[in-house]
Amino acid sequence: MVVRVFVAGGAGVVGRRLVPRLVARGHQVTATTTSAAKLGMLHQLGTEARVMDGLDAMSVSEAVAAARPDAIVHQMTAISVAHAGKPDMKHMDRWFATTNRLRTEGTDHLLAAAEATGVSHFVAQSYASWNGVRKGGWVKTEKDPLDLHAGTAAHAEMEAIRHLEDVVVKAGGAVLRYGGLYGPGATDDQVELVRKRQFPLVGGGTGYCSWVHLDDAASATVLAVEQQARGVFNIVDDEPAPASEWLPYLAACAGAKPPMRVPKWLARLLAGEVAVMMMTEGRGFSNAKAKRELGWELRYPSWRQGFKEGLA
Repeated sequence: MVVRVFVAGGAGVVGRRLVPRLVARGHQVTATTTSAAKLGMLHQLGTEARVMDGLDAMSVSEAVAAARPDAIVHQMTAISVAHAGKPDMKHMDRWFATTNRLRTEGTDHLLAAAEATGVSHFVAQSYASWNGVRKGGWVKTEKDPLDLHAGTAAHAEMEAIRHLEDVVVKAGGAVLRYGGLYGPGATDDQVELVRKRQFPLVGGGTGYCSWVHLDDAASATVLAVEQQARGVFNIVDDEPAPASEWLPYLAACAGAKPPMRVPKWLARLLAGEVAVMMMTEGRGFSNAKAKRELGWELRYPSWRQGFKEGLA
């Protein structure tokens, strides 16, 4: 069945992997970007393309109405260097300020446009890498709450994620909680820091996180669209792991020296409380529901394979 799919944020790192997959499956795709300079790239991927400001209700309404889609896929973020500057864990509230608005105001604008246009299905990007509730086991399912990290620079981001998930699920849509994304264009900044030995292990590196390759995130999204999935799904690989395992391995794959180790008190001064919590207390996630209900099969079941191939 051919579906008319509207991909908001189609020029982003996930969108650039998602759009060609939807086109290859025979779907009619309209993708948006905030930059007219990227329209040509989107056309080359086989899609209709529009400039849209996700924070402008009229811009969103007009774009969705013109596309007349059956499904909307919300991939809008603004955490690239071009939009948000260099990654800044210590001031995550500032680093994620526009992304937080896109996950709140932008989500509301898209849902309003979907209702006005009669769109039957909605899929939205969320996040589940290290932000599971910090009690109990190290690996969380969709039944476990996310940690709101109250009182830290991550709180605004987690509140924005909660808003997105609540309103999308209420609207009968699907929330895809992507793990830490890696692949072409997704981790270049992190890898550069690792090569400069500016990405240290904190404490014992006991905090877990979950990863997912861009291609696997895109394939799960196609399944969610085609199956009109509803509810929340963790889109992560098979191997949630502590920082003490994945960070030295990433360094080795990047041809870098092993990461330095710093105590928690020093990391707190240099990188802030969120970085310390992520690397010492973070919780990873299980993908069992996505594999069971969506029939999702991963090209990269482990970050070990993905890091090695991507940095070879």
